[in-house]
Amino acid sequence: MPQPPLAEFLLPTDELRDDLPFFTKTLGMRLETIFPADDPSVASFSGHGIRLRIEKGADAAPGHLRILTDDPDSFAGGARELTAPNGTRITLAPLTPQVARIETQHEFAVRRLADEAPWVIGRAGMHYRDLIPSRLGGSIIASHIRIPDGGPVPDMVHYHTVGFQLIFCYRGWVDVLYEDQGDVMRLHAGDCVTQPPGIRHRVVEASPNIEVIEIGVPAEHVTTIDHDFTLPNGVGDPNREWDGQTFVHHTKDAATWTPFRLPGFTARDTGITKGTKGIAGIQVVRRAEGETRPFTHDADIHFTFVMEGTMTLHADGHAPRTLEAGDGFVIPPGLQAAYRDASADLELLEVALRGDYTTTLR
Repeated sequence: MPQPPLAEFLLPTDELRDDLPFFTKTLGMRLETIFPADDPSVASFSGHGIRLRIEKGADAAPGHLRILTDDPDSFAGGARELTAPNGTRITLAPLTPQVARIETQHEFAVRRLADEAPWVIGRAGMHYRDLIPSRLGGSIIASHIRIPDGGPVPDMVHYHTVGFQLIFCYRGWVDVLYEDQGDVMRLHAGDCVTQPPGIRHRVVEASPNIEVIEIGVPAEHVTTIDHDFTLPNGVGDPNREWDGQTFVHHTKDAATWTPFRLPGFTARDTGITKGTKGIAGIQVVRRAEGETRPFTHDADIHFTFVMEGTMTLHADGHAPRTLEAGDGFVIPPGLQAAYRDASADLELLEVALRGDYTTTLR
């Protein structure tokens, strides 16, 4: 049976004998081939998931090799940056992606659908629209996502290295698979799920013109494809935690509406504050009877997306903004704001981090 193809990286050298001890002893790679015997000028090494060919006088750049390890102190004497005799730069980097700790850059921001913000094509052919252009310094990404044609989605089993992630079905329906959650679940408009850090999942199929709102903290996070994991994988422990968070599946039809923290509104809580142990709070808000009042809050991040209807957003020091479906806004902590002139069909998606924040009526 023929040997399968093998790939290797070509690196140059001026003197191979200087590189041999560095790549074998310092980097711990294995010498595979070397020639000619009387005056070696070419050698191949393997290790750390790659194969290298170092050749005297090769027409190639020295390159930059990243070695991934979660125990850098035990590798190459604890050095984080090295340079091989042939000029190849070596950098030690974490093997397991870590959640970046980003300090929020607070601002008052409004993003209107009518302003024709660009849609860009992202992962699996989905269209993305950024709802917080500044991303508050990289602390959060809020995306309005749509799949115009619907049908099967060319997605792979994957997971995210995140602090918090929400998928809220805004319009249409979408079929998804999640680790330990059984067979395909269908999210209808108004339903949502959390994607705890590391949970394997895959989008299966979507209705035509499906739209979802996706929240990720921080804004930039690593997505890892798991080629060896198969979904569905059965039903696991419903109380299982991923980095301290449980999987939350909230359905609109089973929701209970209660008075909102602001007079003149009612809300349904998604249970996400409990599922994330206070990391985030997600509520759907509707107009109700009674007068509205100005308020301030002490949440680090407070983002709201207008799903239906219209309203006027008032904020101290800013001109009133008339908002409609598809618009989003951020209110920083301590800024006095008010929701005025709300239409009877107004419906808002409110995202707060943390979820156990305090509101003060003015």
